[in-house]
Amino acid sequence: MDIQNIAAFLMIAETGSFSRAAEKLHISQPAISKRIASLELSLDCRLFDRLGKNIQLTQAGEALIPGYQRIQAEIREAQHIISTLRTEVNGHLKFGTSHHIGLHRLPPVLRQYTKQYPKVELDIQFMDSEQAGALILKGDIELALITLPNHIDQPLSTIHVWSDPMECVVANDHVLAKQKNVTIKQLARHGVLIQSHSTHTRDIIDQALKLDTNTKVIMESNYLETIKAMIQNGLGWGVLPESMIDNSLHQLKIKNIFMERHLGVLLHASRTLSSPARALLDMLKN
Repeated sequence: MDIQNIAAFLMIAETGSFSRAAEKLHISQPAISKRIASLELSLDCRLFDRLGKNIQLTQAGEALIPGYQRIQAEIREAQHIISTLRTEVNGHLKFGTSHHIGLHRLPPVLRQYTKQYPKVELDIQFMDSEQAGALILKGDIELALITLPNHIDQPLSTIHVWSDPMECVVANDHVLAKQKNVTIKQLARHGVLIQSHSTHTRDIIDQALKLDTNTKVIMESNYLETIKAMIQNGLGWGVLPESMIDNSLHQLKIKNIFMERHLGVLLHASRTLSSPARALLDMLKN
C-alpha cells in the first residue's frame, strides 16, 4: 500500500478538505484526488462522501483512521531510528586484525576511538591476513586490518592506511653484525627465522632477497614477536618491520634491497557498513 496515499487520506480527514490537505502536503488538488482514488480502488470501498462543497468520512474511512495513524507513527519512528544511526555512533562492531597491527598500530587508534565513541561495543578477532577475506565474504566480520595483497578479487576491496618498511636484522653479537655491508650470498650461509609461506609478507621477502630452496630455514612463523625473540637470542637472521626494531637488534645494510609492505583495511565493496564501522574507517583514513 502506498504510504503517500495513506498520508493524503489522513490529511484530508484532519482538515476536512481536499484543497487544504493538498496545500499542506505541497501538492496539487488533482494529485491528492488521484491518491485517494487509488487508495479507494485498492480497498474496493469509498472513503469519503462528496456532499457538494463538503466532504464526510464514510464508515469505512472512519474505521481506517486508527490503523493508518499507527502505520504513519511507525514510519516516523523508523525514520527517526535511521536518522539517529547517521548521527550517533553506537552498537556492536566486530572486526578482524592481524597480530602485528593489533600490537603495534591499532592501540593508539582504539584509544582515541573508545574515548570518542564510548557507546560502541568492540569485538576484535585476531587472525592471519589470509583468513580475513573469507570471513568478510561470509559476513562474520565487517572489515579487517591486515597486510594488503598486491591484488584483490571483487567483491573485496582495500584501503591503504600505513606503509611498513622492513629490514634484515640479527642479534647484536651475531657474526653478521660485524660486517659493514652484507650481501645476499653472505645471508644465505646463515640460518633464517622467517614468516610462513603463503603469506603476503613472505612473498615480499622472497622476491626481494631471491630466497630459494637452498636457504637454511630454522623456523617459519606468522608471529613476528616470536621471530624477533628468536633473532634476539642469536638463532639466526630475519626480516622485521622497522617499527619492531630496537636496540636489542642490529640492522644489516644490504645494497639495493628495499622491502615494504602495505597495511590497511579489507572490506566488502557492496556491504553497507554500520555507523561504528564507518566511524573507525574515517578515523583510520585521517
